[in-house]
Amino acid sequence: MNALTYRQFYRRRLPHIVPPDTTFFVTFRLIDSIPKAEVRSYKARVDWLENETERIARQNDDSPEAAAHFERLLACKREWFVKFEDILHKARIGPEWLKEKRIARIVADSLHFLDNRSYTLNAYCVMSNHVHAVFRPLVTEANIREEVDEDRGYHYFESSDASLARIMKSLKGYTARQANLVLGRKGNFWEPETYDHYVRNATEYNRIIRYVLNNPVTAGLVKHWQEWKRG
Repeated sequence: MNALTYRQFYRRRLPHIVPPDTTFFVTFRLIDSIPKAEVRSYKARVDWLENETERIARQNDDSPEAAAHFERLLACKREWFVKFEDILHKARIGPEWLKEKRIARIVADSLHFLDNRSYTLNAYCVMSNHVHAVFRPLVTEANIREEVDEDRGYHYFESSDASLARIMKSLKGYTARQANLVLGRKGNFWEPETYDHYVRNATEYNRIIRYVLNNPVTAGLVKHWQEWKRG
């Protein structure tokens, strides 16, 4: 496999790549809501796994070793999600600005505003220091095109509809500005990174929807998800 073909292959199978016609589960959180040492430890581990996966797959994409490393990478990301959710629910450090109804409403209204504009919104939950959302970006196979960067030697994708990255940049940027105005503060509001996972089948979709709606129940804040009114 030549270098260009390999780049196309590997970029398409990385977890953060956005397949069209796909529903996503995303989580974004307030600045400093997880200890920086925890984040650095995770990043070092996942960077090593990504580099190892790429190195082995470059030698033989179809080898059992490459597949095993890729599964280890995905497992690492899943384990991290479970860990950071536990930290966020305990809310022992960092701000909890989303507890304020006006701030939660800014986020909820923004999620609804983009519904049928940039995505189809399926479910969401605004917690004290993070937000879960499930949506399907409007970008499809029909309106996506593949481009080639001749100077850098790789293929990339463009679309007139908003990609996941553009959606999150718009959503987090607008809500941060509006929330800071209400709070009378300046500076970062959200952590830069966003956890995203694309939903692979109906069974997983139903499990994720239940997870999002029941997040306040899991955190011990209410007995039934319908009691949660924030946002």
